[in-house]
Amino acid sequence: MDQKILLKQMLDFNQTSFNNTFNAMTLVQDQFENIAKTVLEQANWLPAEGRKAIENWVETFKNGRKNFKQQVEDSYSQVEKFFTF
Repeated sequence: MDQKILLKQMLDFNQTSFNNTFNAMTLVQDQFENIAKTVLEQANWLPAEGRKAIENWVETFKNGRKNFKQQVEDSYSQVEKFFTF
C-alpha cells in the first residue's frame, strides 16, 4: 500500500475520532450550561455578582472550546497540506 494513502487514512481516522470526541464533550458542556441556567433561575439567594461570574465562566468555556476546535482544524489542514504532494 502506498505510504501517502496510509498516512491519509490515519489522518482521516484521527480527525474523525477527534471530531466525535469533541462533539460528545460539547454535548456534555451544553448540558451543564442548561443545568447552570436552571440553577441560576431558581437561586434567589445568589447575588448578582455571583450570577455574573457563573455566566462569564460558561461563556469562557464556550469561547475556549471554539478556539481549541479552530486550532485543531487549522493543524489538520497544515498536516494535510504537508502530506499532499
